[in-house]
Amino acid sequence: MYHILVCDDEKDIVSALTIYLTSDGYRVFTAGSGKEALAVIEQNDIHLVLLDIMMPGMDGITALTELRKRKNLPVILLTAKSEDTDKVLGLNVGADDYVTKPFNPVELLARVRSQLRRYFQLGGGTVLPGTITIGAVTLDDDAKSVTVDGEPVNLTPLEYDILRLLMRNKGKVFPPAEIYRQVWHEDCMGENPVSVHIRHIREKIEIDPAEPRYLKVVWGQGYKMEGDDR
Repeated sequence: MYHILVCDDEKDIVSALTIYLTSDGYRVFTAGSGKEALAVIEQNDIHLVLLDIMMPGMDGITALTELRKRKNLPVILLTAKSEDTDKVLGLNVGADDYVTKPFNPVELLARVRSQLRRYFQLGGGTVLPGTITIGAVTLDDDAKSVTVDGEPVNLTPLEYDILRLLMRNKGKVFPPAEIYRQVWHEDCMGENPVSVHIRHIREKIEIDPAEPRYLKVVWGQGYKMEGDDR
């Protein structure tokens, strides 16, 4: 699970952002000033910051400047339309993106996903413990969740266990009977249901399930996961 810090001195904005982000599966930390934000970042494992520019005490630009001396995590500025000069300054001192108030929740969440994907899957940061990423597919075993291009995918427990087995052993071919033994923890008796679950997984993680990029069949042998590690 990714940890997002929301820093803004307006409580209504913090509350709204917390609702949006929590509903999308993130854990949210909050701060009301730049100084408080820096303290939260030092004391917690934060993966992305939503940072207001105009705040009393230490403003967002100053906080960002200090943050960049210590961390390289993604920062999205929260700006008003009248703050164009500060917006440019913020980008110059290390902000990754900005969102203009009032927020469109869909746009905000898309920008958050994009920055996290770029940072963790394209080499910007350390991969979270318990996560496995192959191409656009990320499995977070701590949160028991799967995303494709940052979008959550709803898998049944059996589908999740099959996908986890294959992702943990990328490139290795597993016969259906072996998948059944490792996931169901018993030998298969009668018809093997693995192929049905594989089809359902493909329908959820592949753009074209008929021409899968990740979950491949090796005819007469079994199934495997392929794709680039991120």
